[in-house]
Amino acid sequence: MLRRTFLAVVASGVVALPAYAQDAKTLNIGFISTESSSNLKSAWQPLIDDLSKALGVPVKPFFASDYAGIIEGMRFNKVQIGWFGNKSAMEAVDRANGEVFASVIDKDGNPGYWSLLVVRKDSDLKTVEDVIKRGKELSYGAGDPNSTSGTAVPGYYLWGAHKVEPKTLFKAVRISNHETNLLSVLNKQVDVAVNNTENFERYRINTGKNAYDEVRVLWKSPLIAADPMVYRKDLPAETKKKIQDFFVNYGKGADAAREKQVLTTLTYQGFRVSSDAQLLPIRQIELAKQKSKIETDTTLAAADKEKQLADVSRRLAEIDKAISAQ
Repeated sequence: MLRRTFLAVVASGVVALPAYAQDAKTLNIGFISTESSSNLKSAWQPLIDDLSKALGVPVKPFFASDYAGIIEGMRFNKVQIGWFGNKSAMEAVDRANGEVFASVIDKDGNPGYWSLLVVRKDSDLKTVEDVIKRGKELSYGAGDPNSTSGTAVPGYYLWGAHKVEPKTLFKAVRISNHETNLLSVLNKQVDVAVNNTENFERYRINTGKNAYDEVRVLWKSPLIAADPMVYRKDLPAETKKKIQDFFVNYGKGADAAREKQVLTTLTYQGFRVSSDAQLLPIRQIELAKQKSKIETDTTLAAADKEKQLADVSRRLAEIDKAISAQ
């Protein structure tokens, strides 16, 4: 599915693929589509320019219409560095030879962010239970399938906890990025939507308005680990070190004042060193969903079900042990 999505995007001309020279004369950095590519480019370009200077090679931004396009861009070596959410980073690590090397620090120093379920302030929907009771009357703004805060986390902690599935709960489901979901609620194009606290801050910077004044938050998730930065494992070791050093030291050097202003526009305080280990809670969620699906699958023979459940339970136990050891 990811490959078909990527190839379809390329064929349609939605994404212009920057050339990548194998001798590393050019590097491409990809951005998951949390909002319009023009907004992302405007916010990130100053940092991209600084990264180019630090590495001594041109670094070009790479955008796609969905998260899968960035994952596949890294898989086919059209993207060597990427800004991801945890779910999409997991896919990049598992499918696209990716490796987490850093994560963002938000403007308040938080180690992560939160997924939200929102309605307009003047909506008569006051609780999650109201939404579930009236689901067949409502339209829902969902996140990209590879979005952590738009799909994975609410799928487990919100809809899974209430034993409902958005595709069957709501009258209509519209999949979009965070920016569009918020605007769709505000413009009465959907009744309820998922979003996150990072996007609320981006909305404040872009518009000067406080989203909390315009929407009601019906649900807030547990803390989600901060967005990871990923590079391809097969980059030269020296290049990877330069990339990691650039990010974790950004805003701390001789040009700190200007760099901090760039970070403010991104809603960040900076970046910290990270690794694939930050993806363990998302792996835990995905395996728990898989286990539930196996348990309720009436088409599986008893022996097959027992074998699959034993395998998933073993993998869950390994992740639990790894998380406890952190």
